[in-house]
Amino acid sequence: MTEQVKIYGTKWCPDCNRAKQVFARLGVPYEWVDIEQNPAAAAYVQKVNGGMRSVPTIVFPDGAVLVEPANAVLEKKLKG
Repeated sequence: MTEQVKIYGTKWCPDCNRAKQVFARLGVPYEWVDIEQNPAAAAYVQKVNGGMRSVPTIVFPDGAVLVEPANAVLEKKLKG
C-alpha cells in the first residue's frame, strides 16, 4: 500500500474543511489526524510551524508540507 497524504487539523477549522473538500473533489485519499484528540500530532504540527498550531498542516509522502494552502496551490500539488 502506498503512503497516504496526512491532513492534521481540527473539526471546527473552516480551512481544514475546505481542504478536505478539495481532496474529495479530486478523489484523493488521505489520513485525517485531529490534533485536538492526538497530543503527539499537535506537538508535531507546532514543531513544523515554529510553535504555532497552524491547520491544516498537510504532509505528503514525498516529504512536502503545505500549511493553510489556497485551493489552487493544493490542487496543483495533488495533480502532480
